Amino acid sequence: MADLKVRTRPVGATAVLGRTGFPHVTSATKGEIDIVTGPSQPGFNPLDLLYSSLSACLVLSARMAASQFGVLDKITEITADVTGEKATEGLSRVQKFNIAFAIKGDLDDEMRSKIAHAAEDEICTVSNTIRGNPEFSTVVSG
Repeated sequence: MADLKVRTRPVGATAVLGRTGFPHVTSATKGEIDIVTGPSQPGFNPLDLLYSSLSACLVLSARMAASQFGVLDKITEITADVTGEKATEGLSRVQKFNIAFAIKGDLDDEMRSKIAHAAEDEICTVSNTIRGNPEFSTVVSG
């Protein structure tokens, strides 16, 4: 794969939560989202955001892979449906991510597979981070 040219943008998020209510999250670029936790409330909960980040990164990465393979003009739509399975023992965490790619267009199954694997294994920062063991640096103040 060819080296990717990366343009940086501000990244990060700040969540604010009062004594009652739900978290309100603001991104470094001033995007905003309110978090929900009720089982029937419409909106995003923290796990939805994790799955959303992975699915969005995967479709963007698949488009980049298709471009690198010279087949972007044959693609009409890329979908990545991401769900997960929580661990039943140990720390609260997602134990398994289930990813279903749909790559529509005039491509054969071998090219679809190449695009999906390049996206997931080489290009997507989120999947690479989840697979890794990132360090946490935490500061606590009053």
